[in-house]
Amino acid sequence: MLASPVPLHIPDGFLSLPVSLVCWGLAVIGVGIALWRTRQTLGERQAPLMGVLAAFIFAAQMLNFTVVGGTSGHLIGGALAAILLGPWAAILTMTTVVAIQALLFQDGGLLVMGANITDMAIIAPLVGYGIYRGVRLLAGERRWGLFVGGLVAAWSSVMAAAIACATQLAFSGTSPLGVALPAMAGAHALIGIGEGLITVGALAFVAITRRDLLPAVSGAKARAGGLRWAAVGLALALAVTLVAPLASPHPDGLERVAEDVGFIETAQDAPYQMIPDYVLPGISNEALATIAAGIVGTLIVAAVAFGVAQFRQEALS
Repeated sequence: MLASPVPLHIPDGFLSLPVSLVCWGLAVIGVGIALWRTRQTLGERQAPLMGVLAAFIFAAQMLNFTVVGGTSGHLIGGALAAILLGPWAAILTMTTVVAIQALLFQDGGLLVMGANITDMAIIAPLVGYGIYRGVRLLAGERRWGLFVGGLVAAWSSVMAAAIACATQLAFSGTSPLGVALPAMAGAHALIGIGEGLITVGALAFVAITRRDLLPAVSGAKARAGGLRWAAVGLALALAVTLVAPLASPHPDGLERVAEDVGFIETAQDAPYQMIPDYVLPGISNEALATIAAGIVGTLIVAAVAFGVAQFRQEALS
């Protein structure tokens, strides 16, 4: 039987109120800095690219992949966004994805949204970008730097987000750091490999089709193309949602750790439901309901991210 994607992010109840508020503060500061920095760095090509990347990351996150021990993983996308957009635009792109997942799909709690933004939309892009730039410096002009850098950056970004989450659980009193940290790190070390392979595949696709969108690749010259390439990218993201019903039904890394360690029952349901569990209400066939939810979410995320980019560009003029 086909299953809808499992929820991906920290739910309410896993973190204490003080930790949640601290994370909200960190998220506001991080997003605020990103908004300020993009006033100076956001280029003309990045507005449609932000929309396309947000759409792809949202769609790809619906495709949980099985790792070992009845555990699944999913793309975060922070490193991929940072490599293609730079760290500050990547933070805005990832924040758009995480916020819409929580608000519209009840994936991740509202009180802990600051923690999910901090982990996946701030820490993951910043760590991924820093690692990628380091590898690129070591590689010089050699082409392998793009792919090795992408692989290592993606894996590192997943590990950094997992370690941050384990630390938040420990400070919340949910699970001791000596238990949460090795459990989260162990599960996500394998999930990070999947993240790395997906990131390398996406970079290879961009290198073949629009090499000029890779700012660190020498010899690539930006070329015109209107919004045609963005429409093609959005179409590819929508195509990914067609296979969303094939996502692994196994719990993701955090949920598996919560089950094994024994704090899964502290999770709290959302105070309202709109499109819960990525299943669009009113459609009896679960596979079709999942695809429809994916299409709706992909279009909304793309539109919001593109709108944010346009707003930042207008602030420059």
